[in-house]
Amino acid sequence: MTKNFPIDVGASASFSKTVSESDVYGFAGITGDFAPNHVDEEYMRKSGYGARIAHGALLVGYMSTASSAILRKHSRPTPDETAVSLGYDRVRFLGAVYFGDTITVNYEVTEIDKEHRRSSAAVEVVNQKGEVVAVATHVLKWVPNG
Repeated sequence: MTKNFPIDVGASASFSKTVSESDVYGFAGITGDFAPNHVDEEYMRKSGYGARIAHGALLVGYMSTASSAILRKHSRPTPDETAVSLGYDRVRFLGAVYFGDTITVNYEVTEIDKEHRRSSAAVEVVNQKGEVVAVATHVLKWVPNG
């Protein structure tokens, strides 16, 4: 017999954040990614983007915040399992995120695999103009405690 699952298809959560220069520089400092796309205004002014842009990997970090929110908001904790991220599939950066943009990460559980104790979710990041700037599929796994 398969155990009940701690979250349901359709559960959703969102997270919004204005992406600041300090966010991007802090992320660059932590990761060591000081590529000119992110830190050199003059270099990027000459590019098709016209200004510095946030790291795509920073957006994945914001996706992780939304996955934590879904667990706080909708998960039914069990004493014998802990939810962990198995990763993000089909991550695509569809548009630039500029310093000062406000992004919203929308996270919705789309599939449950009771046998393998996994859930999949559609993740979409939109900017303040309603433009989709990133998408991904996130997989969570419920692992046994003990």
